[in-house]
Amino acid sequence: MKEREKVRIGQFETMCNPIAQAKFLNRAKTEFNILLGLCIGHDSLFLKYVRGLTTVFAVKDRVTGHNPLAALYTSGTYYERLLKGDRRHLLKKKKAAAKERD
Repeated sequence: MKEREKVRIGQFETMCNPIAQAKFLNRAKTEFNILLGLCIGHDSLFLKYVRGLTTVFAVKDRVTGHNPLAALYTSGTYYERLLKGDRRHLLKKKKAAAKERD
């Protein structure tokens, strides 16, 4: 990768290479693979080239900052508050609609 193509010029930057990952596992003759954290699209390339049976556990998601399990890790805290907030918003809408009908 050329320096001008990096997100942070002058620093080490890793790159995802799903085809090379699939070929590596093929050489290791894996019989079963579990994908965790490949980007959508990259997982498709991996699945195209890998020989062993493969399942997808979780894919990356921009909404969670590419942390595929953030929603699970924070389900009892951050997302629970969001859901409760959404429910209150829906209740307010229902009450307002009921008042309009009366």
